Amino acid sequence: MEKTLEKHTEIERSIIKKFRKTIWNNFIGAVKEYELIAPGDKIAVCISGGKDSMLLAKCIQQLQRHSEIPFEAEYIVMDPGYNAENRALIEHNAKLMDIPIYIFESDIFSVTERAGGSPCYLCARMRRGCLYSKAKELGCNKIALGHHFNDVIETVLMSMMYSSEIKTMPPKLHSTNFEGMELIRPLYKVKEKDIIAFSNYNGLKFLQCACRFTENSVHNEGLSKRKEIKALIEDIKKVNPNVDDNIFRSIHNVNMATIPGWRDRDSGTLHSFTENY
Repeated sequence: MEKTLEKHTEIERSIIKKFRKTIWNNFIGAVKEYELIAPGDKIAVCISGGKDSMLLAKCIQQLQRHSEIPFEAEYIVMDPGYNAENRALIEHNAKLMDIPIYIFESDIFSVTERAGGSPCYLCARMRRGCLYSKAKELGCNKIALGHHFNDVIETVLMSMMYSSEIKTMPPKLHSTNFEGMELIRPLYKVKEKDIIAFSNYNGLKFLQCACRFTENSVHNEGLSKRKEIKALIEDIKKVNPNVDDNIFRSIHNVNMATIPGWRDRDSGTLHSFTENY
């Protein structure tokens, strides 16, 4: 018991001290700039068992202890059909890091396996719905996800190159299917390399992809579109080291006067610059 307490204290101190500039300050910066947490909020911190969501849980814990803003948090883990080894790893890390998780089960893996078609898309939609539903059941008004800086900029390029549109992940958004619920992304400004550095520094091993469709495959990882975009950004950084920061800043600095077409946020109606030319 003493070792566990000592370890989680070391992890907490590393966030505040060792990674203060790269993780803690960026976490706090996003919470403040995007107004992600308000007094009286009850937040369902959604934990998948990966490095991002586990770090998010510790950051929320630290904020709850030291912030003047009163809010509550539930740390929820949805088990969509993990194998025993992956489930055990999540439980081990939660205990090691002193995160009081609440685990609930679903049959999402089984459903998507039978459905065929595009299992990843279906799985993502079903997961989100299950998390919203459980959060609302627990009396929460927000869910917090572990998407980080790199997820944001990669989504910008993916949408342009594969979907013929310009869009990304917003720092927060209202749910369209669960009234009164909101999704927030407190790690919005935290870079993946710093999350990896945090994990390595503390000697932590987190769940990678636990999906049944990929856990026994050696091919899927390198074929994903997101992996391609990651590699592209790294190649560009060889000649422009600031490209990732520039992409991130660009979505905060869109010059609408130069955009020939855009979609209305609420209705999705496509507009042309000629309407007001």
